[in-house]
Amino acid sequence: HVQLVESGGGSVQAGGSLNLSCAASGYTYSSHCMGWFRQAPGKEREGVAAIDSDGSTSYVPSVKGRFTISKDNAKNTLYLQMNSLKPEDTAMYYCAANRGWCTTVQSAYPYWGQGTQVTVS
Repeated sequence: HVQLVESGGGSVQAGGSLNLSCAASGYTYSSHCMGWFRQAPGKEREGVAAIDSDGSTSYVPSVKGRFTISKDNAKNTLYLQMNSLKPEDTAMYYCAANRGWCTTVQSAYPYWGQGTQVTVS
């Protein structure tokens, strides 16, 4: 039973930082691709970043240079360090896992967490 639990969301002012975490259990964490996604009010969920089992990363253009995805295989935990936050980053942030194509395309991910809210004002 795959379980993903996000934490670390909150409210910050523009220009501030947050570090999101996603604790994973129920599968071989190190062999999976992990991704971060977000959904703003009234908008579709979109990809943010992904990290493959070998540590290679990818980002969507809107967050590149501001966000950093990383993982700690020993702790089965995924992170998203978000710096220079903007009001348009306001959204519910989700982590997800898949064993196949490592991408920021959400349809590739069968496993999802419940999300953590990020609000930037």
